[in-house]
Amino acid sequence: MDLLIIGAGPAGLTAGIYAARMGLEGVIFEKGVAGGLLREAPWIENYPGEKRMSGNELADKMRDQAKELIEIREGEEVLSVGREGEDFIVKASGGSYTGKGIIFATGTQRRKLGVPGELELLGRGVSYCAVCDGPLFRNRRVAVVGGGNSAAMEALHLREMGCEVFLIHRRGELRAEAHLRRRLEGVTLKLNRVVEEILGKESVRGLRLADPRTGEKEELQVEGVFISVGEEPNSSLAASLGVELEGGYIKVDKWQRTNIPRVYAAGDVTGQVRQVVVACSQGAVAALSAFEDLRSPYWRK
Repeated sequence: MDLLIIGAGPAGLTAGIYAARMGLEGVIFEKGVAGGLLREAPWIENYPGEKRMSGNELADKMRDQAKELIEIREGEEVLSVGREGEDFIVKASGGSYTGKGIIFATGTQRRKLGVPGELELLGRGVSYCAVCDGPLFRNRRVAVVGGGNSAAMEALHLREMGCEVFLIHRRGELRAEAHLRRRLEGVTLKLNRVVEEILGKESVRGLRLADPRTGEKEELQVEGVFISVGEEPNSSLAASLGVELEGGYIKVDKWQRTNIPRVYAAGDVTGQVRQVVVACSQGAVAALSAFEDLRSPYWRK
């Protein structure tokens, strides 16, 4: 095998497409469903050539195109990576695989609030994905926690389903882009508020909020809370191989090469601008670099 690609989000799928078209034999591993966090985006409105489509639709298009060219092993989690001579060994839930190069396209995972009630009520009112779980709360009273683009989009998605939506942010101003802020009519903003506790026993019944400036507390009655406070890189596999990290993200050069020859990284796990089009471009560059290195290896003296 020439190339082992870990992760089937936009970066991994694009890397697979480019690698296969250049004649590299490869496989893509994905512990879940191909598409990654892209599938959780209610709408994608800035991907060139597509004015507006859901994250699921775009993910399906990418997966279907890639599947025609390269094997995608969905539902197969990579458990460890290692070396055997000049080759790399990937041990996955479905077996062991040997390759000449690796591309880490492992993306990120949702950051937790770390407050009482969050883990206890997960799946019983606590969610990290409005697209996934929003229909369960149609026409009900819900809160979204966060102030960036993702949080604003989650709030808009829930509003469109008839929910009464409260958007809670710890600062006095949202970080979301202006065009999203302008569309938040009908969403109640709770600025300068932090969540101290998610209340409920069998299911969510409310939030305990505090004003970080004054310490003033209040309870907000809601039946669901959608947490959108950023992401953390899935870089532990790369780190176990000795790949250099920076702030938890995989450090790469402009060709997506890491500090280890024939090991590359692309997409959100590199800590670059978190946009689908950027992840795709990085996946393409990583595959092109792998092709160049495997055909004319820069790592050989």
